[in-house]
Amino acid sequence: MGQEHRESGSRKLVFAVLTAYMLVFVLAGVILDPQGIPRGIASIVSSPSVLISDYMVIGGLGAAMVNAGLVGLAGVLLVVLTRPDSLGASIAGVFTMAGFAFFGKNVLNIWPTIAGVWLYSRVMRQPFKKYVSLAMFGTALSPLASIVAIESGLGPMAGLGVGIVAGIALPPIAAYAFSMHGGLSLYNTGFTAGFVGTVFVAMLRGFGLNIKPLSIWGMGFNSLTAPFMMAYLISMIVLGRICAGSWKSLAAVQKQKGVLPSDFVDSFNLGTVLMNMGCVGCLGLAYVVAVGGEINGPTIGGILTMVGFGAFGKNTRNCLHIMAGVLLATMVSVWHPADPGPLLAALFGTNLAPIAGMFGPLAGIAAGCLHLALVMNLGDLHGGVNLYNNGFAGGLVAVLGAALVQHISSHRK
Repeated sequence: MGQEHRESGSRKLVFAVLTAYMLVFVLAGVILDPQGIPRGIASIVSSPSVLISDYMVIGGLGAAMVNAGLVGLAGVLLVVLTRPDSLGASIAGVFTMAGFAFFGKNVLNIWPTIAGVWLYSRVMRQPFKKYVSLAMFGTALSPLASIVAIESGLGPMAGLGVGIVAGIALPPIAAYAFSMHGGLSLYNTGFTAGFVGTVFVAMLRGFGLNIKPLSIWGMGFNSLTAPFMMAYLISMIVLGRICAGSWKSLAAVQKQKGVLPSDFVDSFNLGTVLMNMGCVGCLGLAYVVAVGGEINGPTIGGILTMVGFGAFGKNTRNCLHIMAGVLLATMVSVWHPADPGPLLAALFGTNLAPIAGMFGPLAGIAAGCLHLALVMNLGDLHGGVNLYNNGFAGGLVAVLGAALVQHISSHRK
């Protein structure tokens, strides 16, 4: 009874913290632009939302923040209602939903994919809590519903139907995708969504619907977004200390390899996990500032995704080597580190953190280099409807890594 009571208390604390951090975005957005929120949200939900669609440009900074907070709260509602076993995955799912709600996910287009995953769970006669994390991450395909509803001429019901079918396809493919890389890519759903999105886009293009990536990239927001994000991230470190987190335990988190699934909430107290989340987010923010990048919708999305996975596989140590690999690759290639693609590759490419954690710094740097080359050339395949393009590329790098490891291991035996 005592153990159940402690677990219940820990779960409630996680829900409260997630709710508070999502409400911060809503309140900040309302304070920044109280009059422009309705018009901005309307612009956001009526946009195709494919990569890269910076909602700070499309709807304004205030509306983008409100949208992010509301989408994040939708994720919190899902985990509160279903009470999934993994709190670390729940935290990662909520922050990833909120992060991508700055550039692709909105209060309308997230629901068809979630409904599809729910329908799959009903057909399989299994509790939805088993799939709720997949449903949250599966909103990577949210633009699929938007673009069909808006640009096909068939209307919202067609977008709803396509989104639901895509959601139904995700769970069985995700299970097989995981077996391919063995947990070396943290964004397994992004890897899965890359295949699903590519198939759907190929079919839709066959019916004459022209789907291609966009390039709406916000500039000039740093004077507001930089101090806001710094305060947001530092507050996690401070709150973590208040919630019994310790620097000694934080140092122990840095030694974790991070291979999926790595639920840090199971291994450490919530305070320590919050400290790690804040530190990982600060690393992402520092990188953007150091290379002279824009702190806009997409890069905030990347930072928040890093924050979320700070509870589920990422630490500053295993992320740093991947980011170093991406930066090194930009120095010997045609790309600049502050360009949109390479900048997002450095942030989201940390889905390959388990490679650095498992095989060391040199393997992590090599993975980062290869990741950049792949991610810069995959967007056209799925037309930008898979928001986790870095998850798709990272999955391919991880599969290559897993194949090499298995081959070498088998020959050594």
